[in-house]
Amino acid sequence: MPSNVKQVVPFLHVANMEASFRHYTEGLGFQSKHQWIVDEKLRWCWLQLGDASLMLQEFAKEGNVGDGVSLCFLCDDALAIYHDLRSRGIPASEPQVGNHMWVTNLSDPDGYRLLFESPTGVPEDTRLSDWKG
Repeated sequence: MPSNVKQVVPFLHVANMEASFRHYTEGLGFQSKHQWIVDEKLRWCWLQLGDASLMLQEFAKEGNVGDGVSLCFLCDDALAIYHDLRSRGIPASEPQVGNHMWVTNLSDPDGYRLLFESPTGVPEDTRLSDWKG
């Protein structure tokens, strides 16, 4: 069976489709690959950034639908992602090394925690501002 499995695509239930779609496309740079539109309103979409994909669909729910959910995007250069996000006004955290990875993170409008990580040989717990690389 494992040879048939090619990809896992997170399906996020969001509180406000317009805000979430804008955050992922305009803010983070995802491209919309597929959409389901009903009565001229976006109801579902498949978004892609590099080889990573996710789906969004609006569901009514009390509270914060993203509580307790994290998505880890493994990338070649998390520091470049961090600088790109900050240049667009996205409040990504200062990168820090954890588990031999540079990690920067942020939350989307529904509270889903998004982590961008890349391998490094820099010592654990090093912050970007303390690194002389």
